[in-house]
Amino acid sequence: MVSDRGGRYGFVYRSRQTVYRALRRQGASMAKAARISNAGRTHAARSRMARKAARTRRQGR
Repeated sequence: MVSDRGGRYGFVYRSRQTVYRALRRQGASMAKAARISNAGRTHAARSRMARKAARTRRQGR
């Protein structure tokens, strides 16, 4: 498990630990699981997710 203070494989927020553990069980690397579980925490990540959601909604109609 990745420590709350960061470490070799990166930082995972406490509120995202369940997502991180689920990704690890599915076979994701520690770094990849940390990156995905923390997505949306920064302004850039939220903007990127919003653009992706908008594209998905447009395709469905």
